[in-house]
Amino acid sequence: MKLPQLLKRAFFVAVLLVFGTGCVVVEDGTVGISKSFGNISDTPLTPGVHANVPLVREVEVWNVKTQRLSRKLDIPSGEGLIVGIETALLFRPVQVVDLRKKVGPNYILVVLESTLINTFREVIGKQRVEDLIKNQEKLTSTTEELLRVQLKGRGIEVEQLLVTGLRLPPKVKDAIERKLESEQRALQKEFELKQAKKDAEIEVARAEGVAKAQEIISSTISDSYLQYLWISTLNQNPNVIYVATEANMPMFRSTKNGTRPTVMPKPKS
Repeated sequence: MKLPQLLKRAFFVAVLLVFGTGCVVVEDGTVGISKSFGNISDTPLTPGVHANVPLVREVEVWNVKTQRLSRKLDIPSGEGLIVGIETALLFRPVQVVDLRKKVGPNYILVVLESTLINTFREVIGKQRVEDLIKNQEKLTSTTEELLRVQLKGRGIEVEQLLVTGLRLPPKVKDAIERKLESEQRALQKEFELKQAKKDAEIEVARAEGVAKAQEIISSTISDSYLQYLWISTLNQNPNVIYVATEANMPMFRSTKNGTRPTVMPKPKS
């Protein structure tokens, strides 16, 4: 075989290798799953550049960052009423090789979504609609706890479950709102009754205090002190003159023109 022909064949093989061989870039937050002749490697590929040779080695890139699954679900309650749930699940795959072997790339639809629906059915189906309205936090925490247990064995980690909306049938919603308003009015009336009783107790205590004070005053103040206090008060008026008399009867004269002297009776001793 001549040399030019060998060179041509070598060039042809090189072209086939270049165009038949590719590279796959595994970025941070992702892992690569290597598949060779139908066999999936148990060791995921770390971030970097990896060769991808058709029929010899194929590399799938899987996202292992936090992901969000949002769904609107209609779930029957314990009374058979349809409750609308708007929920969002934060998750991330942690055992990607196991997921790839047992489920496949569509694990979100096959495992995650179906488990989410069944878990809500289990929790809501045991409760009344009224209880769901009063305690939505319990609904979320109970469902999240069950999801963690069920998905942990499937290689999926639940980070957080959110219930962003709760929709009820209009008639049920109106009935619950009327009942809650009635309970609020009853509580308000009870509060007002307690307040009125408290105010009455305050008034009784105030009246008892006044009566006791009057009793103390009447039992301790003498007639002599009252006479002294009466005269002392009148002396503070500059327009009145006090005149003592032989009968020990106080007489007061006003300094204003046209006013006759007034004799005040002596207080009883």
